[in-house]
Amino acid sequence: MTAAFVLFVLFLLFVVVLLAKTVRIVPQARAGIVERFGKYKGTLPAGLNILVPFIDRLRYLIDLREQVVSFPPQPVITEDNLVVSIDTVIYFQVTDPVAATYEIANYIQAIEQLTMTTLRNIVGGMDLEETLTSRDSINSGLRGVLDEATGKWGIRVNRVELKGIDPPPSIKDSMEKQMRADREKRAVILTAEGQRQAAILTAEGSKQSQILNAQGDRESQILRAQADREASILRAQGEGQAIQTVFQAIHDGQPDQSLLAYQYLQMMPKIAEGSANKVWVIPSEITKAMEGLGSSIHEIAGIPRDATPRTRVDMGPTEPQGGINASADAELSDASKAVEEAIAAAESAARPSRATSGLTPDALGGTTPPVASEPTDPSAGEGPVDPSAPGAAPA
Repeated sequence: MTAAFVLFVLFLLFVVVLLAKTVRIVPQARAGIVERFGKYKGTLPAGLNILVPFIDRLRYLIDLREQVVSFPPQPVITEDNLVVSIDTVIYFQVTDPVAATYEIANYIQAIEQLTMTTLRNIVGGMDLEETLTSRDSINSGLRGVLDEATGKWGIRVNRVELKGIDPPPSIKDSMEKQMRADREKRAVILTAEGQRQAAILTAEGSKQSQILNAQGDRESQILRAQADREASILRAQGEGQAIQTVFQAIHDGQPDQSLLAYQYLQMMPKIAEGSANKVWVIPSEITKAMEGLGSSIHEIAGIPRDATPRTRVDMGPTEPQGGINASADAELSDASKAVEEAIAAAESAARPSRATSGLTPDALGGTTPPVASEPTDPSAGEGPVDPSAPGAAPA
C-alpha cells in the first residue's frame, strides 16, 4: 500500500513536469527562442505554445518593446584639449529576436561601448563652444552610426539624446565670467542707446516747443497789433463823435454871457487843486467873467450878447459803418478831410469878428481862442457850424 502510494505520487509529479515542459505561455510583446538539442528550432509567438518535452527547450525570452538605456557620464576630449563629461540616453527596439540572440552576446553593453567611441570621434572634432551649442548635430551623428552598426544585430536605434555636458569647474567659472561680461556689455550698449534716443527725442521736443512758442508769439503780436489798431480807430471815432455831440449841445443850448461866466467860475477850484499849487495865475478872462456875472454891461470878446438859433449840425450815424478792418483807412481819410474843412470854415468865420473887434489871441492872454461874432440877422446865417469853431471852446 505504501509502495503503491509512492508510485502514484511519482507518476503525478512526472505528469506535472511533462506538462510544464510541453505547454509554454509567452506574454504579449515577447518572443521565445526555442532550441532542439542546442540548435535553433524556432521562435514562439505570444500566447499558448506546445513543445516536445525533453527535446525542445525555451532558451531566451526576448522583449520586443522599445527600451531606454541611460549610460553614465563618460570623459570626452574636445578639439581644444578640454575634458568634458557627457552622459547619453538611447532609445532602441529589438526587431529580430534571433539576430539579437545569436549575433551579439550582450547587445546593451555593445551599444554602450559603441556610443562612447562614436561620441569621442564626433566631439573630438569640435571645440568646447561648438560642443555646447551643437547638441542636435551630435545626436544626429550618434543615431546614424548606431543605427547602422546595430542593424545586423536585429536592433533599431530610434533616438539618441545627450543628457548632460559638464565642462571642468575652471572652465565653468571662465564661462560664467565671460557670460557676465557679455551681458554687462549688452546692458551698457542698451543703456547708451536708450540715452541717445532719449536725448534725440528731448531735442526734437524742445525744437517743436520753440517753434510752437515762436508761432504763438507771432500770432499773438499780430492779433495784439490788430486789436490796438482797431482800438485806436474806435477811440478816434468816439472822440470825434464826443466832440460833435458837445459842439451840437452847445449850439442847441444857445449859451449867453451869464452861462459862460458861470462856467469860468466853476473852473477856478480846479485850478487850485493839488497840494503843490502854492501860486497860481488867474487868467484875465476871469475878471471879465465876474463882471459879466454881476451885470451884462461888459462883454467878452468873441461871445455874443444875445444867443441866436443856429442851424443844427448833422453828425451822421453814431455807429461805424462796415467792418473796422475793411473801412479803417477810408474813415481816417474822411475824418481828416472833415477836420480840414472845419478848420477852414472856422478861420473864414473868425476873420470878420477880428476885423470889427480888433482883438487878437495875444490880447486875450492866449488862453481862450477868439470866437467868431454871430450875424445879427438870423436869416443871414453862414451855414453849418464846424466842430472846430471857436464857440465850442468853453466846454
